[in-house]
Amino acid sequence: MNAFRAAEERDTPPRVGPGAPTAVVIGSGFGGLAAAIRLSCSGWNVRILEKQDAPGGRACMFRQDGFSFDAGPTIITAPFLLEELWALCGRRMDAHIDLRQMAPFYRIRFDDGTHFDYSGDTAAMEAEVARFSPEDVPGFRRLMQAADRARVLGFEGMGATAFDSIRHLIAAIPDFLRMQAWRSLHSLVAKYLKHPKLRIVMSFHPLLIGGNPFSVTCAYTLIHALEKQWGVHSAMGGTGAIIDGLVDLLSERGVHVECMRPVTRIRVEQGRARGVELATGEFIPADIVVSNGDSAWTYKNLVAPQHRRHWTDRRIARGRYSMGLFVWYFGVRGQYTDVPHHMMVLGPRYRELLADIFKRKHLSKDFSLYLHRPTATDASLAPVGCDTFYALSPVPHLDSGTDWSEHAETYRRAICSALEETVLPGLSQRVVTSRVVTPLDFQDRLWSYKGAGFGLEPLLLQSAWFRPHNRSEDVNGLYMVGASTHPGAGVPGVLMSAKALMSVLPSVEAYHAQ
Repeated sequence: MNAFRAAEERDTPPRVGPGAPTAVVIGSGFGGLAAAIRLSCSGWNVRILEKQDAPGGRACMFRQDGFSFDAGPTIITAPFLLEELWALCGRRMDAHIDLRQMAPFYRIRFDDGTHFDYSGDTAAMEAEVARFSPEDVPGFRRLMQAADRARVLGFEGMGATAFDSIRHLIAAIPDFLRMQAWRSLHSLVAKYLKHPKLRIVMSFHPLLIGGNPFSVTCAYTLIHALEKQWGVHSAMGGTGAIIDGLVDLLSERGVHVECMRPVTRIRVEQGRARGVELATGEFIPADIVVSNGDSAWTYKNLVAPQHRRHWTDRRIARGRYSMGLFVWYFGVRGQYTDVPHHMMVLGPRYRELLADIFKRKHLSKDFSLYLHRPTATDASLAPVGCDTFYALSPVPHLDSGTDWSEHAETYRRAICSALEETVLPGLSQRVVTSRVVTPLDFQDRLWSYKGAGFGLEPLLLQSAWFRPHNRSEDVNGLYMVGASTHPGAGVPGVLMSAKALMSVLPSVEAYHAQ
């Protein structure tokens, strides 16, 4: 054993001993796995129950006809949040996971064929801004200053702190005011930039976490600063390689993901979570329960109504939820070498399309797409000489009334035609494998309320203290992690939810003393 490995072994937290309290974690997405690692390293006995046949939740990976597809998140920012998990287990992430920084981060292609290459290089970004509108360069600089202020105040100052009481909200109000958090993100961008295309470039990011740029708080300008400071990365082997790495860390600690074990009820006695009931009828006792599932679904379907004074069915129904997602996964013969790893293929409308999706709940004929081509970075994700893709279209959630069982193939063909006419010529003749996921799949397979892709939309009054708390407002011993609790969606937000969990969880010693 080399010296580095020996040092790693010495730094590894001891395995949980007998008599440790038990935490049951529902779901094995990024939030559930991060919570499980933090719990295990803090002395809790952990059991992870996963509904699907493999770990990962929305971040799972699947293989089809020789092609490998990340089912969900593909963009890794703030990698130090992952590195922390390896460090807790006495390991180095870079010894197990190969992250590659993207250059550019994204290409934004407009409907007229022009494009903007978005990166973390200040000089390159200012040159791109100047290509469209030289007079907007000073405004771009001021916008990035505002973004950095939001990063410090919002991400670093609030992200890992659970908003557990009104006291936490009151303490945060000055920072919300400094960020002008009452403004929408698009309105803040429009304050600094005049060119309509630049306003799109600098305001689309909330769509990656389920928000309408014309409605979400401008605090989310922090995403620009996160990306600039820590980069945009992709994992060799796909995001699923990170999931596998987290599962391996847990396995070394004797914690295993129990797949095909759907939880159908959180048992509550005398106001406290006592364990979970499975679809098989089995009861698994626990001292605490941590749900990595959609918070609205968790409360509505896993906690009986008599135990919910705060998250009542009526309150859940009144929430404003993120858009749904239509995702077409496909593999092709040959390669499209001029298509970058991450590309936004925009349609003819921006504001009106978003109004159709978020406000009118109307499925439009036009659409904008996030096109993911991981084989631009990692050729192993497709057979030799082939490309792996997915095309993601934001769509209304299930309140639109769209019958996806009837409409999915029509919509897929429309996406195929649009891509064939723009960036993937000859596509329809080159597809060799295909699969689609709709909001109906999010509801039925992933148990997402209304089939929404990211839980509650990240509006100001659905963020921080107003978002479902990391420590349940209704049930003692019930906790939440993941995209639909604080601080919100996106891989950094989900990972930080596990840190926020630990800030409101009693230590094992304190738990024993209760």
